[in-house]
Amino acid sequence: MKKVLKKLAKILGVLVFEIAYILGLGIYLIYYTEFFVTTRDMIVTTSMTTMTHQYFATWFLSDEKIQEILAANRGINENVEQDLKDVNIKVSGNQKDTEGIEKIDVSTDTFNAYLLIIDDPSRVDLAIGPKVPTVGSTTSQIIEAYDAVAGINAGGLADDAAGTGAMPVGLLMTNGETFQNGLSNYEALSICGFTQDNKLYVNDYITKSEVEALNLRCAISFGPVMIVNGQPRISSGSGWGIQPRTCIGQRQDGAVLFLVIDGRQTDSLGATLKNAQDILLNYGAYNAFNLDGGASSTMVFDGALVNKPSDIAGERYVPTAFIVK
Repeated sequence: MKKVLKKLAKILGVLVFEIAYILGLGIYLIYYTEFFVTTRDMIVTTSMTTMTHQYFATWFLSDEKIQEILAANRGINENVEQDLKDVNIKVSGNQKDTEGIEKIDVSTDTFNAYLLIIDDPSRVDLAIGPKVPTVGSTTSQIIEAYDAVAGINAGGLADDAAGTGAMPVGLLMTNGETFQNGLSNYEALSICGFTQDNKLYVNDYITKSEVEALNLRCAISFGPVMIVNGQPRISSGSGWGIQPRTCIGQRQDGAVLFLVIDGRQTDSLGATLKNAQDILLNYGAYNAFNLDGGASSTMVFDGALVNKPSDIAGERYVPTAFIVK
């Protein structure tokens, strides 16, 4: 019996050594050689765009190296001035319930993705969770609270250990009024919102005071801007990592596009920003903006959850959602 146990222990020791050796060699080759630069950069950009898994980069690379990789991969074209006169609203104020809303499965071999096309932009609004800033709500709960027919999660949040999702980050404006969160008038923001005549406004570098001067009916912070005047801004495929995504766009005829892409799942790895941009361009987006993604990414339509959020607990608590009334 002792001989058998000794033999098993020896075999186990060899297996542990081999696993440790292969793992160590893999880490060395990926992070510290030039053989797998693309793989390394994808790991770094993906992990650094999460809230909880940045250790995949920070355990192995210096802050300087991480910032160098992020800077080298985040290809984004120069911000150009948006020209909203070329957006011509064709439908306004006549549709109810699911009328004028089309749901399309835009999945690929590597991710599951869903698109809502809302013909009438006047039906789209930004909603704040009814208990913010005490606690957030799921996107489904926000939609129910506002008696809406559809919606997606919207702006970023400063979450706590309990995951309350109660505190919006950056600018938040609804009904033309700014949510007071201590934001400086001079801090540069990446924002999207709707004008009083229901056109999607996007900007990657604007201050709170400048936003307030625009007289938008609603606005939210996150970013980056993806499409301006029909021109794509994201030029790199990997610079923003592979993640669950939520995006909003608008066609020249005024129709609003809601896009949600599932990620961090065996049947849906997630998408780069360029993947999302390409889908929006394919469906005619003239202007588009990246909203909060990751575990927040959620789409609800006609009382049902459309996508599969990456959080094991289901829908995450968030402070805001873009809804269709």
